[in-house]
Amino acid sequence: MERIRTLADRLIGLSAAIGSTALILIVVVILVDVVGRAFGNPLYGGQDITTMAAVILVFAPMALCDRMGGHISVDLFERYFPDGMNRAIDISVAAIGAVIFATLAWATWASAKLSVMLNLSTNLLYLPKAYFQWATIAFMLLAALGLALRAVELATTGRDVRTEIKR
Repeated sequence: MERIRTLADRLIGLSAAIGSTALILIVVVILVDVVGRAFGNPLYGGQDITTMAAVILVFAPMALCDRMGGHISVDLFERYFPDGMNRAIDISVAAIGAVIFATLAWATWASAKLSVMLNLSTNLLYLPKAYFQWATIAFMLLAALGLALRAVELATTGRDVRTEIKR
């Protein structure tokens, strides 16, 4: 179990680094585009690059957000529930989250197959949309893996990895 957690943490770190790179790319593209517009020569395809990088920016750090406990949670009644019930709720929420991300990945896979079939691409640079959909699928599956692993760890050992992160 510890090897799986180590591998998952490394993949989560890699996906977060990819998301950070996408953010830097977006900032640079917008900066170049704004400066170019000031001189009457905007960056050709800047919107295409920004849009596709934003897709990566949103989904790449999703697993890290869960790993750090950053997803929205309502703990209004947590202090009134017994520990066993809170643990059962945490396990079920993690399992449901894993199913949701896996379902989103499956739906995006169907959409990517359609994008390949219709040869869909961006407007100006003709970047194939399927590549970005495949990347999104990978990030969603990583988030699903992280959530499923957290559910298993909570159920078997009671270990909540979200409490181990130093903020």
